[in-house]
Amino acid sequence: MEWVVTTGRTIEEATERALDQLGVAADEADIEVVEDAKNGLFGRVRSEAKVRARVRPTEVRAKRDSRRRDRRPNSSNGQRDRGPRKPAANRDSAPRKRQNGNGQRDKQNAGGVDVSNDVPRESIDPARVGEAAIEFLTGLSAAFGVAATVDLQRDDTELELSVNGEDLGLLVGPGGRTLTAVQDLARVAAQRRLGDHDTHLRVDIAGYRERRKASLEAFAKKIANQVRESGKALAIEPMASPDRKVIHDVLANEDGVSTASQGEDPNRRVIVSPA
Repeated sequence: MEWVVTTGRTIEEATERALDQLGVAADEADIEVVEDAKNGLFGRVRSEAKVRARVRPTEVRAKRDSRRRDRRPNSSNGQRDRGPRKPAANRDSAPRKRQNGNGQRDKQNAGGVDVSNDVPRESIDPARVGEAAIEFLTGLSAAFGVAATVDLQRDDTELELSVNGEDLGLLVGPGGRTLTAVQDLARVAAQRRLGDHDTHLRVDIAGYRERRKASLEAFAKKIANQVRESGKALAIEPMASPDRKVIHDVLANEDGVSTASQGEDPNRRVIVSPA
């Protein structure tokens, strides 16, 4: 996944801008501090804080061993018959192996130093991820009792899936909240199931996101005009991170205004201030 670099008066402000630019929440991103802010004389900021961030690759959940162990009560005391015990190995002389979070073993030498801790991850073909997402969305639409077609547009690791048909409002939901849940489920069914760590998958239903984007762009420009005329900051109603990203992107090209996010999800909002 590509990294984005953002700056701010503090690390927190730079991080907020990075999250809004990526359109994800904090727990869905990897954040690295490049440089902390430096203050000059009289409390002035000499240089801003800088961070870089990316959408966190999805991780594959380790499979649980659901097999039941045979529990046979001992005829004398009701405890399990474990059989004769094996003599304990010499821990100081024998190399040890431990299991990591993925169920694989990290080999260690006699000194206890890991020698194979970094296991290369298998690269998954983005086309396979797209096909799995199409299959899931087609089945979901059928389960809702609506006839729909699913189209995929792919630009390297960027996957855009469009669900089109009639009577799809139930899959969009108020304010697009159901659509967001459908997108999350599609990511689980495609990316996580296949063990994909590289693609960025987005879902649109009945053109909702495009219409929403156009509406937000017009709204953002209207707010920018009000801020420039009044010289006072305005707070926009709380929005999801993809909608906040649209506001930031549009107003980044508007003169005389600046934007910043404030609050915690789901009440996080964009503040438009005079620049």
